[in-house]
Amino acid sequence: MTNSLDRNPIDLRSDTVTLPSPEMRAVMASADVGDDFYREDRTVAELEATAASMLDKERALFVPSGTMANLLAHLTHCPGGAEVVAPEPAHSFSSEAGGPSRIAGMTLRAIAQRGGELDLAAYRRLIRSHSLLTQPTGLLWVEQPTRGFVVPIEQLWELREIADQNGLPIHMDGARIFNAAVATGLPVAEIAALADSVMFCVSKGLAAPIGSLLLGTADFIERARYNRQMLGGGMRQAGIVAAGGLYALHHNVGRLSEDHANARRLSDGLASLAGLRLDRDNVETNIFFVEADGANFSVQQFATALRARGILVNVPAPSRRAVRFVTHYGVNAEDIEYVLEVAAATLATEFDTDSPARQHR
Repeated sequence: MTNSLDRNPIDLRSDTVTLPSPEMRAVMASADVGDDFYREDRTVAELEATAASMLDKERALFVPSGTMANLLAHLTHCPGGAEVVAPEPAHSFSSEAGGPSRIAGMTLRAIAQRGGELDLAAYRRLIRSHSLLTQPTGLLWVEQPTRGFVVPIEQLWELREIADQNGLPIHMDGARIFNAAVATGLPVAEIAALADSVMFCVSKGLAAPIGSLLLGTADFIERARYNRQMLGGGMRQAGIVAAGGLYALHHNVGRLSEDHANARRLSDGLASLAGLRLDRDNVETNIFFVEADGANFSVQQFATALRARGILVNVPAPSRRAVRFVTHYGVNAEDIEYVLEVAAATLATEFDTDSPARQHR
């Protein structure tokens, strides 16, 4: 096992830590740019047109982040005061600084979600019409994938039916929608077709440094462009960063299968170690969580021990009992083997687990 001081850290905290490849950097440096406010940046226009074509939507809008794209969906789909019905683990609930309520004036109604399975009965139950006492439901929300779980396409079809029966739009937070497409083997446009608007990030598994796309009808995107300006998201010579996203769409979608394979190898290896337990039976994409299987150490202690050996994982809040592992561009098969060697040695030497491997597996 190579000493951790002899190698760069292996960063498994998120796929947002990816660095642009030399080829991507070269494309960005030579990008054809203009003023995007005046719609004169040809690289931004090409990125938006490419994204819209890939997901079979009328138009796309380039924005700095997925959080902004989601907030634009809230603002553009329905007026302030409306309710949005969404799964409780949704990023819009947990990690977007309360923007939907503080800025968009939305009320979020949470639905419990286990893995990738939608509680469709809860969606039906929570939809409300306008009255003197209640805000009407204005939008249904879904993530695809969510925490590494892929929502079955059949359930997305059922959610579409529920929305149509109630005259409601669906927004899909598809930050990693290409991971879902690769995992299921479905065309990304087939998944996106089940939502009225979709957001995806080029700055996660696709390994571009900045940006997300919001997609929908031409009218929806025109209104979203106005709202983007209100939020301060209007950009000038943005083609420099858009070029990275364009390169990612052309070159980095197919390689997501490598990240999925590395995640399965890593999760299988960790699950075989005494003292650890996975949060799922089947790792579908590039994300999974690991829990401490026993009382002699915490996941925070495990994460700290890994960090001391040059391995970075997402350290949870003290109240959480799981750490997140994310594979991505820049983490290869050799890195995965090193992580497994370190994890086994750490559990055996620091936390005195019975054996580097479970006896019952």
